[in-house]
Amino acid sequence: MTSVPIYSADGSSTGKVELPKVFAEDVRDELIKRAVLSEESEEFQPKGVFYRAGLQTSARYIGRKEAYHSLKNRGGAMLPRELYPKGRIGRVRVVPWAVKGRRAHPPKVEKILVERINRKEKLKALRSAIAATARKEIVSKKHIFPDVTIPIIVDEKCEGMKRTKDVFAFFEKIKISKDIERAMNGRKARTGRYGGTKTPRSVLIVSATAVPLLKAARNIPGVTVATVDKLQVRDLAPGGVPGRLTIWTKAAIEALK
Repeated sequence: MTSVPIYSADGSSTGKVELPKVFAEDVRDELIKRAVLSEESEEFQPKGVFYRAGLQTSARYIGRKEAYHSLKNRGGAMLPRELYPKGRIGRVRVVPWAVKGRRAHPPKVEKILVERINRKEKLKALRSAIAATARKEIVSKKHIFPDVTIPIIVDEKCEGMKRTKDVFAFFEKIKISKDIERAMNGRKARTGRYGGTKTPRSVLIVSATAVPLLKAARNIPGVTVATVDKLQVRDLAPGGVPGRLTIWTKAAIEALK
């Protein structure tokens, strides 16, 4: 397997580490895309309506001419109407085009929202997404990293960073701060009813456990953090597109083995 350098907090190389076999996997774009859709669909909230919505009324359809409240041959639309005393004609209800009527095709709670994927396919997609983080020709299509070897691996000193400005200073030392600036400058207001901002994805930091580095780095726009045991395909391939610029801790590389 290929050996890559390990970076220290000052940006210098402190040695090399051999990459696990998972980084030699084939990059399967179609599996990665399907796995990302499956993970995103698991967060969908089921929707439904009250089964009596629009039907809680006295309105009913009367078709027989001889029946009480009948509208036959009286010049009115023969639709479900409210029942008023003394044979008076009420307002139209129940039908979808009436005021306070039921919906024609409401959302159904039994609808299948989750995109299911086989367990072996999911694991294969995860391995493919991990392998894509070590392919320079793939990562360079999405990120800016002029003179750094990928995947980027850091030592134990970097795991102990507790301040955000120290993490950003480390990014400047290994010359990937331009990619952070790309995410910062690319922020735009999110349209629609929910508001907020939309930020492009930049660096992903993966560690073996919840170290101080993760808490310090997650405040930087575009940067996301994760641990190996909770790593998802969509973390490594946002939008289903593989090749995210990823920083691995040395302990995370050992955990992948």
